Amino acid sequence: MKLKSLMNDFIQNYLDENAIKFEDWNISTNNQDGFGDYSSNIALKLTKQLKQSPISIAESIVDHNNPFSDTFTLSASHPGFVNFHIADNHYHQMVNKINEEKENFGKKKKQNKSANVEFVSCNPTGPLTVGHGRQAILGDMVSNILTWNGYDVSREYYYNDAGKQMRVLAESCYAKYAQQIGLKVSTPENGYVGKYLDDIALKIIDKYGKNLKSDNKIFRDFTEKEIFSNIKNTLDSIGIKFDIFTKEGSFYENGAIDNVLKELKDKELSYEKDGAVWFKTSSLGKEEDKVLVKSSGEPTYRLPDIAYHADKVDRGFDLIVDIFGADHIDTYPDVILGLKCLDKKTDHIKVVIHQFVTIKKGGEIVKMSTRKANFITLDELNDQLSSDIIRYFFIMRGANSHLDFDLDLAKDESEKNPVYYLQYANARISNLLKRYDKEITEKVKINLSLLKEKDEIALAKLLSEFPNKMEEVLKVLEPRKLATYLEEVAAAYHKFYGNHKVIDPQNLDLSMARKKLCEATKIILINGLSILGISAPERM
Repeated sequence: MKLKSLMNDFIQNYLDENAIKFEDWNISTNNQDGFGDYSSNIALKLTKQLKQSPISIAESIVDHNNPFSDTFTLSASHPGFVNFHIADNHYHQMVNKINEEKENFGKKKKQNKSANVEFVSCNPTGPLTVGHGRQAILGDMVSNILTWNGYDVSREYYYNDAGKQMRVLAESCYAKYAQQIGLKVSTPENGYVGKYLDDIALKIIDKYGKNLKSDNKIFRDFTEKEIFSNIKNTLDSIGIKFDIFTKEGSFYENGAIDNVLKELKDKELSYEKDGAVWFKTSSLGKEEDKVLVKSSGEPTYRLPDIAYHADKVDRGFDLIVDIFGADHIDTYPDVILGLKCLDKKTDHIKVVIHQFVTIKKGGEIVKMSTRKANFITLDELNDQLSSDIIRYFFIMRGANSHLDFDLDLAKDESEKNPVYYLQYANARISNLLKRYDKEITEKVKINLSLLKEKDEIALAKLLSEFPNKMEEVLKVLEPRKLATYLEEVAAAYHKFYGNHKVIDPQNLDLSMARKKLCEATKIILINGLSILGISAPERM
């Protein structure tokens, strides 16, 4: 049984035997010396109900019969914490378990549950920027987290091939084409610029000649195809592949957009005003109504996205995850509301919002603008950095925090760079294990109870927390939490390695016990890095 389950069972036994009905407590890791490995706030929570001081309740709980005394002992501390002191033997067992289960340690078996993760979903109007890169990495890691936890995951890319942006793109491409053949044609207002469009215009000239008119579909279709091919190649270079590509235009073709409008109208949840179609969100708890179709006849983001999400719900996924940029904060609640109006299930939809990215170089922020073409593309990052560095640096902050991508630190090949710090821990262990094979040839029975030093137990404790950590990461779908944990593991290992003679020919029994601790550390590092899509080189 899991350690936390035993601790929770102990508390539940106390409550049951004292006829106390209560469910709201938690048990958290304790990093303060002398106060146990874990602490619970149960006594603090019960104060109001029992009308006793927290410390007296905590002492009563600690004095309760403990059927798990082989695994933990208890103590009480002010103002009213119940502390669990875990026996070293438990951590020894966990080191052994990690070495037995290897790449399956902490991994959940297939649960016959499906998940759909939609991310990137960038319209094919230009190369992927660093902002798109953050979403791409985040979505891919979230997909890996779900897979690790037993879900059958579909990665989906949804894009607008039917809106104003694509029309402006075609006009911008024609302007480049015309300029290349000597015509005086200006780039349209708010049009797209950049070398990528010059390159596409040259390809159109090579393939179709110099006599195309501005309304030729080639400027839209060929440009979309070229840009989308580039997007796929860029994503592939950082280890990201999609299972499903969905076009917005398909929902116009199959009538889904019209069906949404009709159903909302039939339910008197939409109306026409000033030539536009409005979603009557004010009658659903919102401050004001929202536009679904502009007076120009062009839909806002909300309408096709309601149709798209209705389609995803109908596909029967157990979990739907949307990875959105901060620019969607105001609009995605309207989409969820629209689904509810269509009588669609929504409680299995999770939305992860990420903030914007800036590139920092030489201590200065690099200014970027997509339309003015002074942005840094993901391909440009790829030319300077490895996929491992790019992936990790995009999760250097939690998704909901603004991210400064420090280009100088990313290029640093020292332990200041967290990627090198993590990978070096694994490489150090690999080198150490080779030394074991050379220096210790005598067969020795493994006795993990010899692992008694503070650094050894601290490392073993961290390693044993990996399954619980992955459950926490699953709840919040936040890869940064896993990265932070791996950094803690690496730090604990480097400390253990620096303070102790890991290979001691004069003490073979202890050396072999420490070898098992090193092997368990390596397994956790490799498992965690693989979830993040980052390599674990054997040497550096």
